[in-house]
Amino acid sequence: MFTYAFQARDSSGKIIAGVQDALNEENAITSLMSRGLMVLAIQQKSAASKRKKVSTIKDSDLVMVTRQLATMVDAGIPLVGSLTALYETADPKKQAGMRNVLADVTGRVQGGESFHGALAKHPLIFNRLFISMVKAGEAGGLLAEILDRLAGFLESTARLRKKIKSAMTYPVAVISIAFLITMFLIVKVVPVFASIFKDFGKPLPAPTQFLVDLSDFVRGSWWVLILMAIAAFFGLKAFLKTQRGRELWNQWQLKLPVFGPLIHKISMSRFARTFAQLIRSGVPILEVIDIVGGSAGNIVVERAIKGVGSDVEKGDNLSVAMSKKAIFPPMMLRMVSAGEATGKIDEMLEKMADFWDEEIEATLNALTSLLEPILIVFLGVIVGGIVIALFLPIFKLSEVVSS
Repeated sequence: MFTYAFQARDSSGKIIAGVQDALNEENAITSLMSRGLMVLAIQQKSAASKRKKVSTIKDSDLVMVTRQLATMVDAGIPLVGSLTALYETADPKKQAGMRNVLADVTGRVQGGESFHGALAKHPLIFNRLFISMVKAGEAGGLLAEILDRLAGFLESTARLRKKIKSAMTYPVAVISIAFLITMFLIVKVVPVFASIFKDFGKPLPAPTQFLVDLSDFVRGSWWVLILMAIAAFFGLKAFLKTQRGRELWNQWQLKLPVFGPLIHKISMSRFARTFAQLIRSGVPILEVIDIVGGSAGNIVVERAIKGVGSDVEKGDNLSVAMSKKAIFPPMMLRMVSAGEATGKIDEMLEKMADFWDEEIEATLNALTSLLEPILIVFLGVIVGGIVIALFLPIFKLSEVVSS
């Protein structure tokens, strides 16, 4: 992004002066003309690019920009012109992050940097997979095709992530409602019953007494509970950031009764699809293994993939190296072996990724259907248990009256 000083005439004929931020002189003139100004003189004010701090952007924006850039490059539009057009069409308010990224990348490419080198300056936006595929596309003259593949890959990844978030929305909502109802009963309802029970002159049943004591503690020491919750949250967060904490967390995830196989399938699907895209784009296999391992999302899978990379570097075939790791299922090993024999390993892995995506979707649908009755029962047990505990002394009211 550069700053240009200009003089222009407005619709009333008045000459005005000012500055305009733009990617280049042509872009500055276009922006001024869109404001109804007739440019009389314009000059670059600062030779250095203005690098704005860029925050993360939406997955949908990244997919859209990648798809549009692939279309324009495939149509024969120069890369700088394509980037400039994307910058001009980006909404300054809703897509400010993407607009800043495009401005910075365009300025760097205009200054002589390679496209993948300019993208590498924004690691929070463009990961190693994205940069490596663009680099391979630039080297092989297949940038448009690579960008199109990238857009498809990003779309499938975003679609899977959306399905997982959607499946988790319902249980989180029900658990939150159960917690709010429980706190309301403990804080507001239980004290009313407790004041009534004091007049009975008899010891309360154990469940009722526990509930009354819990209510007294919550109302009297609520700040202790909040401090404990905050300390537990930040303590757990800090522990999970450590190598040991992350390792234990990932191992525990894979051992969960129902969610463990689902997490394993998600990791294998990501591995297969990413591997296929990088191999198809012409990235060297050792670099592919390194990139895939770094983007595995699970330290157990990551270590297995890095072990595969070490064995391949020593001379083993990919299928042989993968067979030494228990994390890879037999079906994947057979498909990789067949792919090596036919020279179509990317197609085999792509098919495996599609197969696992279908299984993940079916598992998520089954879990959603199963979780609904379980959560309803859970909510009923919590609320019903509190109500029964409150009414237990009332059931023994006849004994109190007779005494």
